[in-house]
Amino acid sequence: MKHLFVALLLTILVQQQCFQIYVEAGDGFIRTNGVHFLLNGYPYYANGFNAYWLMYIASDPSQRYKVSAAFREASSHGLSVARTWAFSDGGYRPLQYSPGSYNEQMFKGLDFVIAEARKHGIKLILSLANNYESFGGKKQYVNWARSQGQYLTSDDDFFRNPVVKGFYKNHINTVLNRYNSFTGIHYKNDPTIMAWELMNEPRCQSDPLGGTIQAWITEMASHVKSIDRNHLLEAGLEGFYGQSTPQRKSLNPAGFNIGTDFIANNRIPGIDFATAHSYPDQWLSSSNDQAQLSFLNNWLNSHIQDAQYILRKPLLITEFGKSWKDPGYSTYQRDLLFNTVYYKIYLSAKRGGAAAGGLFWQLLTEGMDAFGDGYEIVLSQSPSTANVIAQQSHKLYQIRRIFARMRNIQKWKRARAARRDQWRGGNRGKRIGN
Repeated sequence: MKHLFVALLLTILVQQQCFQIYVEAGDGFIRTNGVHFLLNGYPYYANGFNAYWLMYIASDPSQRYKVSAAFREASSHGLSVARTWAFSDGGYRPLQYSPGSYNEQMFKGLDFVIAEARKHGIKLILSLANNYESFGGKKQYVNWARSQGQYLTSDDDFFRNPVVKGFYKNHINTVLNRYNSFTGIHYKNDPTIMAWELMNEPRCQSDPLGGTIQAWITEMASHVKSIDRNHLLEAGLEGFYGQSTPQRKSLNPAGFNIGTDFIANNRIPGIDFATAHSYPDQWLSSSNDQAQLSFLNNWLNSHIQDAQYILRKPLLITEFGKSWKDPGYSTYQRDLLFNTVYYKIYLSAKRGGAAAGGLFWQLLTEGMDAFGDGYEIVLSQSPSTANVIAQQSHKLYQIRRIFARMRNIQKWKRARAARRDQWRGGNRGKRIGN
């Protein structure tokens, strides 16, 4: 392991023109500077996971031990960021019964999740709405507006209708200003939260040219930033290319022209970092494993390159995975996919590139079979995959250690130079010796 550290140090020192060592207040908030995330002045890399179910489970106090167990297991494998839902609109056990009417029991569940993440040193990405019908989604918002007399013809009116947009903005206000009953900290002031996400996988197929989503992200990013300047913000994109880069559209899986634009959407002021998802087993379901891995390699290369040179913002791969329900599935193939994603991230990170981490879909703990969707990982039951995950955590941690060492060397050099100047200044004009 020492050899790995030395090799990494040499690589980074050789390429250190890519880096600056930053100095910033140690307030625990993650920020960005160019293509890097920073935590307390040090470049920050995230190995993470998705667990959409955290608030839902934590809303029942008798089930909260599962949340604690998941964070404990994740932390022991070096995982440092969790992405989860801060929405549940209408339906069974909602967070939001109806526009502006909230379920305190469910909100206390989210309070607990944030408090528990803090305890285990895990940062959170909190998503504020869903594109899909599960947990309400844009459909529920549109139905609420219809019940108030709005004539809406499509669920995509979520992105266009002023009444619906007002409902959504109110949800942003409510969540960001929430006072946590466990920690006593308002969400907008809590460094446990790494970032807000506007929506899980926004899509607007009624406007494939992309103007609708572009306008919506612009408006909502501005609204979030008007309330909360502490936290980062991302849009929730899957990474499909759009009209702004026609030459890139051939990289999209066939038929995925859904009104988003990886470049244009992420260029919006207020969007602090880019995201991409990757499910070759879904997107290329009729292709074999080799073709899917080839797609994945191209997909990751292009997004890392574009984040680095065009967007000049960090990139997180916020969802990826492989389902055991796939025909011919093997754990080996899943581990190969994880290793492919992780290696691309590591290669970029150690060269000072834009790729800053990956969050697999999805982490469960024991006794949660009902939440399985084929992509679930129970670390205690998946030793080979758990090992792949832990190795990536360790490699990213080593890169962070090297930055810390480089910064400490710089601080020592500055302090030594200051002492030398002070000594020279103090002795100027004095006779030394006989």
